[in-house]
Amino acid sequence: MGISPVWTYAAAVPGEPPQEAAPADSLWQLELDRVVVSSQRTPVRFSELRRSVQVITRQEIELSGAQDVSALLSMVRGLDVRHRGSFGMQSDVIIRGGTFDQTLVLLNGINLTDPQTGHHNLNLPVDISSIERIEVLHGAGARIFGPNAFNGAINIITREPGSEHVQVSASAGQHGLGTAGFSAGFEAGSTRHHLSMGRKGSSGYTENTDFRDASLFYRGLAETAAGTAELQAGLNSRAFGANSFYTPVFPDQFEQTRTLFASARWQPSGPVRISPTVYWRRHNDRFELFRNEAPAWYSGHNYHKSDILGAALNWTHLSRLGATSAGLDYRYEHILSNVLGEPMAAPRAVPGEAGAFFTHSYARTGLSLMAEHSAVLGRFSFSGGGLLYYNTDLDRDFTFFPGIDAGFQLTETFRVYASLNRTLRLPTFTDLFYEGPTNLGNPGLQPERAVSAETGFHAGFGPLFWESAFFRRWGTNIIDWTRRPGEELWRSENLTEVTITGMEHSLLWYLPDWLTARGGTGTTAGIHRSLKLSYSFIDAGRRSGEFVSNYALDFLQHKLDVSLRHPLTANSGFALSLSWQQRSGDFILFEGGTFTETRPFEPFWLADLHMFARFNRITLFAEASNLFNTSYNDIANVPQPGRWMRTGFTLRL
Repeated sequence: MGISPVWTYAAAVPGEPPQEAAPADSLWQLELDRVVVSSQRTPVRFSELRRSVQVITRQEIELSGAQDVSALLSMVRGLDVRHRGSFGMQSDVIIRGGTFDQTLVLLNGINLTDPQTGHHNLNLPVDISSIERIEVLHGAGARIFGPNAFNGAINIITREPGSEHVQVSASAGQHGLGTAGFSAGFEAGSTRHHLSMGRKGSSGYTENTDFRDASLFYRGLAETAAGTAELQAGLNSRAFGANSFYTPVFPDQFEQTRTLFASARWQPSGPVRISPTVYWRRHNDRFELFRNEAPAWYSGHNYHKSDILGAALNWTHLSRLGATSAGLDYRYEHILSNVLGEPMAAPRAVPGEAGAFFTHSYARTGLSLMAEHSAVLGRFSFSGGGLLYYNTDLDRDFTFFPGIDAGFQLTETFRVYASLNRTLRLPTFTDLFYEGPTNLGNPGLQPERAVSAETGFHAGFGPLFWESAFFRRWGTNIIDWTRRPGEELWRSENLTEVTITGMEHSLLWYLPDWLTARGGTGTTAGIHRSLKLSYSFIDAGRRSGEFVSNYALDFLQHKLDVSLRHPLTANSGFALSLSWQQRSGDFILFEGGTFTETRPFEPFWLADLHMFARFNRITLFAEASNLFNTSYNDIANVPQPGRWMRTGFTLRL
């Protein structure tokens, strides 16, 4: 799958009639003017961007063959997606050499980042069939999205309600894999609705890697003369064998999670743009260190129930001087657990679990005041603002995090930009409180802080589109789980300083359409023949003494992605993706029931192939992930699947 910044393709939606394809030398200009992204508080056209933003479109999602969000994100330039479970059961998303806790995840602009641990950030109550596009902001985003957008943010945007359709999909593959999905859109009077549901499961590619997953999502709009009311809600339930997820010493681990989410928003239609939003998210997590037979010393499973309650008020004003916006955001985070938090005066029974009790709890409250102004003055554009933030976990009343972005249009097809931003991240509840046989949390942790600088350019040359970005992040109090020489215990602590330096490049080339040149229809299965090359490099320097890092310094140093999209006939084609990765850092090999030696992560190649054929309203597909059956370590001592083939169909009415 090749991810382009904004490209859309004619007739890429199965079953819909083909549209006239635009000439290759005008595609990039057409899309730069049309696509609007949310890289600042007031959304802007891609052609006016002053940041590095990648967009995965709906057409790209359908052509990718991806079955989950983590698979889509894995091919985005500069993103490091580390998989534990297959098909998105548990994946960590890392931007620009950070950690999985430093990435903010939003659904239609609502912050769903998990306060317990970033391992749960992609436990989203939305099936992939409901996603319209995904926007990925690279770099610090505190002044735009609030705290915890430390290294960037991922905004998942679902389909607009009211698109009248019924779509059914199913697939089957190796290792007992089966998936099924349904989505529908309809209108009723002044209301518009979208509903989707999906299920998937597998017996696993090796021992204790089975999984099952189900999701249900609804989004509705009601339009009146005064404005538009929006309601969305979702449910995700998953259970999976967690073979060596958290420690290889006990590989027979098992985890079960459930996510509930709901939000409501009002968008006024008058000249005064004041928009209120309320939202709620609940996440239940049951972790079993021993899925089957447990030793006598095992005291029982871990149970966690976290709740997020939030309310926001956003104001926007447009004038001849530009766009001015401000926002006030309230967020309350709370957890009940038998492991995380502070001891409770009286235990509370865990619902549905006989003999299990919550014995610990913790809560914190955050208040964010954000303001920004942006303007376009001829060829020059800028946006600047800041975040004034208060949290009950901070050691001061309010902290200010400013930022500024600027861009200059050198020619019609060449744009340069630069940005400077300050950001922060709060420790998760796991960072603060988790204690286990080999881990010790730290209630005294301080928030991470950083200053991030970036410069880059976007350029188009006929059928070529080229992007480059160069960045540096000066981080202090970076949180990591570390182990000192001679110790067996992993401790959560603030590292003194970690500086990340890197660059990202991508080149998208629309190749000549040979099928059309030989008298074909010109639609070429709804895709343009394209080749994309992406490369990212990261280096890190630290000042914190000698230790083994579990997360902060195991960054993806080199990543090269190659993707080719090629129509075979007017109704069929394929997408081939290649990825070469080299990770920095070492891990301690667990072999023969003991930790044996420290090894560096070895570089590896991965290849994915997706083939499809369309027949009126039905699309048939066949695909293979890890085509060359590569054996590799993405996370220390966690087994990764080899070649996995599957086939299926999509029917759109």
